Amino acid sequence: MADGAADLLVTDADLLATVDDGRREIPGGWVAITEGVVSGIGGPADPRPDAARTLDARGCLVTPGLVNTHHHLYQNLTRAFAPALTGGLFDWLVTLYPLWARLDEEAAYVSAYVGLTELAVAGCTTSTDHLYVHPRGAGDLISAEIAAARDLGMRFHPTRGSMSLSVKDGGLPPDSVVQDDDEILADSERLVDAHHDRSATAMTRIALAPCSPFSVSAELMSRTAGLAADLDVRLHTHLCETEDETAFCLERFGRRPVDYLADVGWMTDRVWLAHVVWPSGGEVTRLGAAGVAAAHCPSSNMILGSGLAPVAELRAAGVPVGLGVDGSASADSASLWLEARTAMLQGRLRHGAGAMSARDALEMATRGGAACLGRTGEIGQLSVGACGDLVVWSLAGPAFAGALSDPVEAWLRCGPVAARHTVVAGRPVVEDGVPVHAGLDEQLAVHRRVSERMQAPVATG
Repeated sequence: MADGAADLLVTDADLLATVDDGRREIPGGWVAITEGVVSGIGGPADPRPDAARTLDARGCLVTPGLVNTHHHLYQNLTRAFAPALTGGLFDWLVTLYPLWARLDEEAAYVSAYVGLTELAVAGCTTSTDHLYVHPRGAGDLISAEIAAARDLGMRFHPTRGSMSLSVKDGGLPPDSVVQDDDEILADSERLVDAHHDRSATAMTRIALAPCSPFSVSAELMSRTAGLAADLDVRLHTHLCETEDETAFCLERFGRRPVDYLADVGWMTDRVWLAHVVWPSGGEVTRLGAAGVAAAHCPSSNMILGSGLAPVAELRAAGVPVGLGVDGSASADSASLWLEARTAMLQGRLRHGAGAMSARDALEMATRGGAACLGRTGEIGQLSVGACGDLVVWSLAGPAFAGALSDPVEAWLRCGPVAARHTVVAGRPVVEDGVPVHAGLDEQLAVHRRVSERMQAPVATG
């Protein structure tokens, strides 16, 4: 390779949507990536660098890699579990907790491997995960997930989830899947020490994530906030997901969920929340003023009947809003393209046809997600110096016939769409629509075996 040559050059896009600070869109655009970061961007008139490898993007839209801000990867082991399909959130959880109590390192690895592959095929390059079930003797589940992400070459932000409030304490989960506060905090610190990379090109970062108001104590929430400040890592939890949650908080704490969040020291820009479906107008304003971010999970909110999140209001108040696929046992399909399209449709349904465009949805799926994860300028945009994560989306074939006027709108209005190429740190993880890692068939067989074990009838009596 000649001196100054790029490692990868993506050329001749029908449109390059950078989603950078200036929201540049370049017909015929190209992107060069060198040593894992974007080293050049240009159009047809700009000289291109030599490159060790070239991907042809003719007939395609090129975007930044999509950022998934909320998931429970282990739940793909109980995807579309029939006995849990008809209830709301609380009934759904109570049905599935005993199955999830069978988690172990093998289950954590294979569910992460399959789930991250599924995300990559749909254009995701960075994913978080919220693993909050840690059965006694299950092993190091978070490190098992991280191993899968590294094997696949995916950028990964797992969170050390936790539950400490069992049924006997007035919470929702059974005793078999909760831990005590000291154990949770010690393991949280261990994982940050072992895996958290603070560099601008980090492939792995850790956040701390007590599960929800109905599964952890207020004391654990407060102590976790203090530990996150000491370690300088981010915080994540579920909040304002359902009306049942609001009723629970009023009964147990005498406070609405956002008031509770403030009481335990979580109203800071270190925090991003999952769902945020039921805040009041005043609470939306408070969240925005505090810099708290939100992971919008439109498919999950519909499947569980949780409601329509006030996305436009949150964004107008200054709340950074990203998108999340949520756990496969509630949302069942882990496609950020689908979540972006659904977010666009919900926004228009809620506020009218002019309220949400494909560009708004793309921005949430990229820049918004980067803000949730504390990585503004590093991921979620294509600009020189940003991480070399991008997606090449084909706009060819019957589904796009006649869609000539606006490639970004066509991307979400037509379809469904999977990535032609998904590139992370300058390396394809999906090429010509196929995951590049050779172990998928073997892991799918393991996943079937583990899933059958997890879904076996639970002994009673």
